[in-house]
Amino acid sequence: MSEAETLKARLAREIALTGPMTVSDYVTRCLHDPKGGYYASRPDLGARGDFITAPLVSQMFGELIGLWAVETWNRLGAPERFRLVEVGPGDGTLMSDALRAARLVPGFLEACDLILIEPSAPLRDLQAKALAGADLSPRWVRSLTAIETDAPVILIANEVLDCMPARQFVRTDGGWAERRIGVTDDGDLIFGLTAISGGFHKPDFDIAPGGILEISDQQAVFGRDLGLLMKAASGAALLIDYGRARPEAGDTLQALRRHQKVDPLATPGEADLTQWADFPLVLEAAVRTGADVTGSLPQGEFLRRLGIEARAEALKAGRPAAADVIARQLDRLTGDDQMGTLFKAAAIFAPRSLVVPGWDA
Repeated sequence: MSEAETLKARLAREIALTGPMTVSDYVTRCLHDPKGGYYASRPDLGARGDFITAPLVSQMFGELIGLWAVETWNRLGAPERFRLVEVGPGDGTLMSDALRAARLVPGFLEACDLILIEPSAPLRDLQAKALAGADLSPRWVRSLTAIETDAPVILIANEVLDCMPARQFVRTDGGWAERRIGVTDDGDLIFGLTAISGGFHKPDFDIAPGGILEISDQQAVFGRDLGLLMKAASGAALLIDYGRARPEAGDTLQALRRHQKVDPLATPGEADLTQWADFPLVLEAAVRTGADVTGSLPQGEFLRRLGIEARAEALKAGRPAAADVIARQLDRLTGDDQMGTLFKAAAIFAPRSLVVPGWDA
């Protein structure tokens, strides 16, 4: 195998040898393959990159998440020692803004052990640079199961679930089949249907022929592990992502490159691939561990409950020349036709431990 061989060529050769690949396995390889995966080799965030996340839209987002963490800490009794964890911190902007806001509250930073969970080496480098001048020095761990449980945990996961792929199952006239990726004689990747080979439970809601059901084992495991962590350590985990608030059918696989949707099979590893967060699946997995959960709120409503409109007015007052920009940022984060409705927020927390900020309004 040549070192210069593309990820697409390697995947095509593997599929030709071993058979069609599940959508979940394909997305995982496209994102995390050590030699050609998007996050392993070329993540490109921001306005000039492939996609933009809420923390990069405005400082208001990270500041409010920081104040959410502070209020959660207060409601836990302001413990003298706790762990602040971010899963998938991107380029570090969210945590940088959150810590700046938290600096205003005495005792919070002094009690905090900052932990980041990030599999991407390029992104770890960006996070280290973003937090180089922060009040806290982070340490990185590999997974949720590596977090010690001898102190409360306050965890943030913004746009993490959408990177945990799902298998796709198609309702046909003759029953159910799995959508997989095959290869043509010319080496191009194509979608096709194969017989189901386990790991599938029929939905308890109607799906018309041609409809696609997505099931993410990775998201379910993440919800389970969060539930176990919250039960063992106490605390709360905040999840924010775009996705579904109720069980429903739909093909949500998409690839983004330079902020444009592209064919997810055309250039593996060169675009960001995502699928919707399945909040019902994740929260149910947490509940099965004995943890408590909130319902999911639209992001716009959640941020308004945290005070984003007042924060926007304060920023406008301090920077009148930027008032129009701040207004556009506020609309991007909260508008129903922007991120306000498609994006959801939900929390998983230790049973009967607290009322989670944002869900008591």
